[in-house]
Amino acid sequence: MKLIPLLILFEISLIMASDTDWRRKILVTNKETPEEGLKILREKCDLIFPESVPATRDEILKLIPGVDGILWVGHYALNGEVLDLGMPTLKSISTMSAVLSDAVADEAIGLMIAAGRRFHEGRLKIENSEWAGGPQWMLGQDIKAKTIGIIGLGQIGQTIAKRLKGFDVRRILYSGRKPKPEGDKLGAKFVPQTELLKGSDYVFLSVPLNNSTRHMINATTLREMKRTAVLINVARGEIVDQEALVAALKDGTIFAAGLDVMTPEPLPADSELLKLPNSVIVSHLGSATRRTRDDMAVLAALNVLAGIDGSPMFAPYPY
Repeated sequence: MKLIPLLILFEISLIMASDTDWRRKILVTNKETPEEGLKILREKCDLIFPESVPATRDEILKLIPGVDGILWVGHYALNGEVLDLGMPTLKSISTMSAVLSDAVADEAIGLMIAAGRRFHEGRLKIENSEWAGGPQWMLGQDIKAKTIGIIGLGQIGQTIAKRLKGFDVRRILYSGRKPKPEGDKLGAKFVPQTELLKGSDYVFLSVPLNNSTRHMINATTLREMKRTAVLINVARGEIVDQEALVAALKDGTIFAAGLDVMTPEPLPADSELLKLPNSVIVSHLGSATRRTRDDMAVLAALNVLAGIDGSPMFAPYPY
């Protein structure tokens, strides 16, 4: 998907041109929010920032009363406490979390290759002077002609599926609440989660975290996977029971894992995950490209302004 469609660029001019006889007051919860988004807000709003970078939750909460909108940047809980403090003036909230499908899908494919081909373990062999070589040394998993499972075929899951077309995979399975027309267009087959886990060589997690997905991947579901399977998580850390995953990687229940997200974050330097040769760990960098972060800030700013004006948001929740 294009990050900033022409329609959005056209709508910016419409929002800027709307008549107003007062300056809105917008709380931006992080001073390091990309300027591309801030300059849109500055055209017609007064911006308030916490002093600290990153700000504490308490610092943010103290600034909420009296604002018209909030651009919520960060991973603090956005809940009823925030809404109560914003009453009666608060009209619009947007998180800086949309428009990241391409960047996250790119990283997911990178994790798939790195984990399946044992990149981290190979580097450890070099560092420990254990480079042996030979026809059976450090063999990894192929991608061509393999079955791919995607749990959660939202925007990110769909983009991962599109990326996989170039790898000549055998088939793509997906699971979720119900079949999607987008799945048919991608040539993907909707199956129950158990069938997906049992049949997939690579399993991608791209579902939101909620009560039904927390610890979706656990000791039981890990045992349903192939011993040659690779798990890739670019969603949220708590979707996986991390202790169960560590045990599965240690005893060979699954072949490897590639993780952009984990529990907790930041991950402690002494975490058991970091000691495993068959786990590839990335520090939550899925959306960490300059263009993606700029586009996220622009869309979040437009959402805030649209919400205040009573117009439809560009990316309302759920996406």
